[in-house]
Amino acid sequence: MAPKRETVMAHALRTPAFNKLASKGRIVLASASPRRKEILKIFGIDPETIPSTFNEDLPHSDFPNVYEYPVATATQKGLEVYERLVLQDPESPPDLVIAVDTVVLTHITPPTSDVSPSLFDDTPRPDILEKPTSKKDNLRMLLDLNGRSCEVVTGVVVIYPVLVSPGYAIKSMEDRTLVTFAENPVSLLEAYVDSEEGLDRAGGFSAQGLGGLLIRKFDGDFYNVVGFPAAAFFKFLELLIKEEDDFLALD
Repeated sequence: MAPKRETVMAHALRTPAFNKLASKGRIVLASASPRRKEILKIFGIDPETIPSTFNEDLPHSDFPNVYEYPVATATQKGLEVYERLVLQDPESPPDLVIAVDTVVLTHITPPTSDVSPSLFDDTPRPDILEKPTSKKDNLRMLLDLNGRSCEVVTGVVVIYPVLVSPGYAIKSMEDRTLVTFAENPVSLLEAYVDSEEGLDRAGGFSAQGLGGLLIRKFDGDFYNVVGFPAAAFFKFLELLIKEEDDFLALD
């Protein structure tokens, strides 16, 4: 049996969600991201981190609604970790597994017209911006974003044990933040590319790092851009406690 550890920190707000989490022994973040864990710790949760081995290779074309993609990926990440832990110790499943996936999308500006929106069904589908493949590709991406906006979408999934088959429940949410880039000189974009900070980041930039110099404003939760939508997540937990009788109900 996994040893009980204190996952709710002393500075956490004493809300129903935090109080419920404090009564549980094992909260797992299915991610290797230090940024996600640090955001949770800012608000008073110190989870165990167990990265998922899911390949994150779901075909984009399988999702006509592109906003479902990060939720589906987070679901697979979370299930892989939850099922692995149950297999290791069937008598002591984790109380809660939190899985997350963040994507960057091109932002499609809605048409401005007095014509009914239903006539614009052929509005282009946003593209998912992957990590750049090279410095040249990184510069291309930043030139495309320069003076424009992109949308950061994070899917968050929680998995917890229940008494009915299959033995666990899955609940999900997603949060969106619009990131608007300044009209940056090409020399600044080139200097940023040379820093190599954006090479391992979806969209080719890090908003909380040097990439912040390229950005004019955020519409939405900044923490969502970093990788975890804390405010929306904790509201989500409060809603689950209120509406789902089996949420974190097993001892």
